[in-house]
Amino acid sequence: MATSELSCQVSEENCDRREAFWSEWKDLTLSTRPEEGCYLHEEDALRHETYHRQGQCQALVQCSPWLVMRMGILGHGLQEYQLPYQRVLPLPIFTPTKVGAAKEEPEDASIQELLALETALGGQCVDRQEVAEITKQLPPVVPVSKPGALPRSLSRSMSQEAQRG
Repeated sequence: MATSELSCQVSEENCDRREAFWSEWKDLTLSTRPEEGCYLHEEDALRHETYHRQGQCQALVQCSPWLVMRMGILGHGLQEYQLPYQRVLPLPIFTPTKVGAAKEEPEDASIQELLALETALGGQCVDRQEVAEITKQLPPVVPVSKPGALPRSLSRSMSQEAQRG
């Protein structure tokens, strides 16, 4: 059985919006297969001859990214099928927080629980610390130099760079 395939590639780039799109899919498959019901076998016992013939047909399958599949026999009409939706990526890039019908009651209940907790605490945090205490516990900030840059002393060029930003 011989098979030929044709694949398609589409790419777009929008430099203004810094967007790019690239897609590749197997568009057309043409395969030769035995034709059902078209089989001939003759045998002549007197002459010790046999004749065998199997009919062949070319099956055509065309797929598109719009989930449309066309299939049939070359030379005859193609039958078109609408495929069910299937995610292309294994995981969706953007997922909604709640899938399905939006129900307002669970959100309202969680908001009411938070409000009840806040009123129980009196609006005060039990473990509250001042900002100065938090920053005192942090390590000192050390400026990071550029990789490969030579250490320089404060010179006129350094101060000019600081003024320029």
